[in-house]
Amino acid sequence: MAELTIDLTYGSALFQAAEETGKRDLILDEACQVLGIFEQEPEFYAFINYPAISAEEKKTVLKQVFEGRICKELLNLLYVLVDKGRTLHFSRIIKAYREMVNHEDGFSYGTVYSVEPLNPGQLTKLETQTSSLLRKNVRLENKLDPKIMGGIKVLVDGRIIDASIRKRFEDLESKLI
Repeated sequence: MAELTIDLTYGSALFQAAEETGKRDLILDEACQVLGIFEQEPEFYAFINYPAISAEEKKTVLKQVFEGRICKELLNLLYVLVDKGRTLHFSRIIKAYREMVNHEDGFSYGTVYSVEPLNPGQLTKLETQTSSLLRKNVRLENKLDPKIMGGIKVLVDGRIIDASIRKRFEDLESKLI
């Protein structure tokens, strides 16, 4: 629970700074790029999170790598996270920030589960249908789940739309019993 508070606190602070400076979308784009770098360079990310390395040394390296490449608000967030020993929370903080941006723009994010990857056209069609059904703008991310056997299952804002073959079998089983 404390982790959720950390994520929302820092995400909210970043959102306020972004709103004040008019860099909301820029910060989101750059934060996603930083996350990508952390994923592509696990040794670099491990260095940033290693507790035996001083905060000053970590901040020096962050400055060398990111100064002039990302906005100062995002770099300052990284510095604060280093000082507080909370760099492991960076991805969740950015997730909270992204949710705030989407909420402000009137979007809800969801996940569509399928057995095979959906092509962009199918995903767009599902987003349109789900948006119409829920009466809000929905953006979907496709994740694979072989347990559903076929069809799809959509999860948006705690709501489930289950059009999977597995669900149909479960419904049939309950009717037979």
